Order: sequence, then C-alpha cells, then structure tokens
Amino acid sequence: MLDDRARSLLNTLVERYIADGQPVGSRTLSKASGLELSPATIRNVMADLEDMGLIVSPHTSAGRIPTPKGYRLFVDTMLTAQPQMLSGPMPDALSAVREQLQPDQPQRVIAQAAQMLSSLSSFVGVVTAPRKTSVFRHLEFLRLGAQRVLVIMVAPDGDVQNRVIFTSRDYSDSELVEATNVLNAHYANLTLEEVRERLKAEVDQLRGEIAVLMQAAVQAGTEALAETQEQVVVSGERNLLGVQDLSDLGSLRKLFDIFEQKTELMRLLDTSSRAEGVRIYIGGESRVVPFEELSVVSAPYEVDGRVVGTLGVIGPTRMAYDRMIQIVDITSRLVGSALSQR
Repeated sequence: MLDDRARSLLNTLVERYIADGQPVGSRTLSKASGLELSPATIRNVMADLEDMGLIVSPHTSAGRIPTPKGYRLFVDTMLTAQPQMLSGPMPDALSAVREQLQPDQPQRVIAQAAQMLSSLSSFVGVVTAPRKTSVFRHLEFLRLGAQRVLVIMVAPDGDVQNRVIFTSRDYSDSELVEATNVLNAHYANLTLEEVRERLKAEVDQLRGEIAVLMQAAVQAGTEALAETQEQVVVSGERNLLGVQDLSDLGSLRKLFDIFEQKTELMRLLDTSSRAEGVRIYIGGESRVVPFEELSVVSAPYEVDGRVVGTLGVIGPTRMAYDRMIQIVDITSRLVGSALSQR
C-alpha cells in the first residue's frame, strides 16, 4: 500500500509524463507536486516506487517514467474523469458528428463513429457493428436435389437469408414440410441461439431425422447472419506511425496485422461488451493487443436498452486517459442514440 506522500508523487509523475513525454526527475517532482519535501526524500520515495515496479528509469535519463503497473494504479485509484464534461474544441466536433450520423444507415453510423474516435483521440478508433438479433419469423425448407436443401429464413423485419445445406441423406418433400411446420409452430420468434438450446433439450421428443435437419438449419442461419456483417471497423491506423513511443517497427507490423485480420479485435471488444461503462486495458493486459506500449479504452453501446456492440480507442500507454474516457463514453452514447432512432 502507498502512503499519501507516495501516491501524490506517483500521481504527479504520471501526469507530467503524459503531458510532456519526458522522464520526470526529482527536481521537477518537487516543484510540480507542491509537497515540501527535500530532494533526498523524493529520491527515496522514487526508489521505493521503482522497487514496487510502478516506475522505471530509462537508461539514458536520471528521470523516471511509469510502467504499465504504474499506469494501472493511476487509472484505478487516482484518475478523476467526468464523462460529458469536455473542454476545448471537442464539443463542437461532437455536435458536427452528431448531425452526420444517419439513423437509417447503421453501417455509416459505425464508420463515422470509428473516424470520430480516431479524429478526437489522434489514435486508432475501433467499432464493432451492431449484432443483428438472430430471430426468425418464418423458416422454410425446399428440396434442391439429392442431399441438398435450401433453407429460407425470414426475420421479423422482413430480411430474408437463403442458405444451401448438404444433408447426410436425401429428404422427401413431405419430411421437409414436416420440419418446416414443427419449426414455425414451436420455435418462431426465438433467437437462433435459443432454438439451438431448446433443440438440445427436446431432441428426444423429435424424430431423429427432423432434429438433425433443424439443427443444420440453425447452424446455417447463424453462419449466413455472420457473413452479412462487417464486424469490426477500424480507422486511423496510420496515426500510430507518428507516435514517438512506438518506434519498434516489428511491433507495429504485428499490430497492423491485428487490424487487418480483425478477428482478435472482435474477441477483445466482445469481452468489453460484457462490462458496464468504460473499460481500460493497459500495456498488453488485453492479450489481444499484447504490447506494453499500447492501451485500449473501450465501452459498450446500447440500442433500445440492449448492448449490441462495442467501440474504443487504441493508443500508446502514454495517453491522456481522462480525455480518452470522455471521448469513448460520449461516442458510445451518441452511437446508441443514433441507432435507436431507426
């Protein structure tokens, strides 16, 4: 545990380093902290903080910089960010973007949000597209030939998904009609996941052939839904090329691979969507962005009271976390509001 003096010095050191980007020495700390401490006392406290792994001394400087562990303690216990209390040019920028968000064009809303996060943070903005509710209103099977069946799935909003499934045996038209009737009578207006779970529980009550066909249809519907969505939108990747703290080209290449593949980003943001409010991953804590020099600030967004996606900022660990929290928090509210108007 840190005493008040050590906490105050660590807080001052982190704030100074975020603002200036230069290792902080004991003389600077003495002036900036406002504490009436001798240089020797400050050096002793700095040594203790270094022993605890909260700060480190670069080889080229007598000053200290925070470690990911130091940033973590700063963010968890010392940061005071007030969502929606913004200063400077940001309110005007937010107002301008709010006007551009088109509720009837959800993909454009997502793209605008990613650009907005990147522009306001000067780092990388990432947004997951809203997950469509995988509910079907009506489903029908049509025989295409031996061991080939067309599944037609109609969503409540009228969206139609078609998918060809290959079966282990040939089904007759009457069997397909029976499967269609059972699904529509007992499973309509449920999500595909709910149908999947009920089929597992009720498989003994259904004829084996019908159960297998219905399970194949649910899997096909899930795959078709996933293919129709661009799941992650990334904006501003090149901003990281200009960040002084990110000079390792090898690490940058790996990071750009992550942006390109997007699968790992999706996992990170899916994890974030299960948390309430803004979540912060520092220095590789996410395992998805495994670099000590990078942090992720993310938050879920809601449509009509239900979490449907996540957005966030990826940038250097030396970032103004209070400002990033505000940017991410307000953007999540704007996106949710825009999409709820559809």
